[in-house]
Amino acid sequence: MDVILRAEGVDLSYGTYQAVSGADFTLKRGEVAAITGSSGSGKSSLLYCLAGVLPPTSGTVTFDGTQLSALPDGELSALRRTRLGFVFQYGELLPELTVEENTALPLRLAGISKDHAHVMAAHILKRLGMGDLLRRRTSKLSGGQSQRVAVARALVHRPDVVFADEPTGALDSANAEAVLKEFLWLARSQKTAVVIVTHDADVAAKADSQYAMSDGALIQRVSA
Repeated sequence: MDVILRAEGVDLSYGTYQAVSGADFTLKRGEVAAITGSSGSGKSSLLYCLAGVLPPTSGTVTFDGTQLSALPDGELSALRRTRLGFVFQYGELLPELTVEENTALPLRLAGISKDHAHVMAAHILKRLGMGDLLRRRTSKLSGGQSQRVAVARALVHRPDVVFADEPTGALDSANAEAVLKEFLWLARSQKTAVVIVTHDADVAAKADSQYAMSDGALIQRVSA
């Protein structure tokens, strides 16, 4: 597998506070990598650097051979919209939209027609066991159902990489295990690489490789 994402010597500071210090990270196509650490260790800050959401104070992040900091804002936004996906701890769904509409949103933003986008959304939602809830507003969903929609939305456009920030942190243990299993199964089936930030060792154990973070430093890499 070749490398799709690489960070070299990444620092990130918020004023005088250094959140990330000298981080090196490599992700291959189709690989699942976990970054573990306690609250405040810098793992979420590193995730947002890797995703091009936050520019590093120093160091480089390269996606598919292109240094993210070299891209104009418009091109960087387009890259995040078309080739990356995101799953957050609380789903971050739009409550006024239906399950199908939320899932189809990345496709619609990429210019795909409503009919085609909804067909693609329905297909992935059925794979996640949500096919009977396409028309339900997401404000009426349970936590596990909401997170399945968030996973579907992140993967529907078949991105190269999905970034997941504590994707099961708001779920009870049974729902967390089920959603994580479905998320990783679906990502691997379409050869999408995944970066998971988590404080949960059980979640990290499902990854192909594991990194540990402490006080802003990426201190360990363990092959799963």
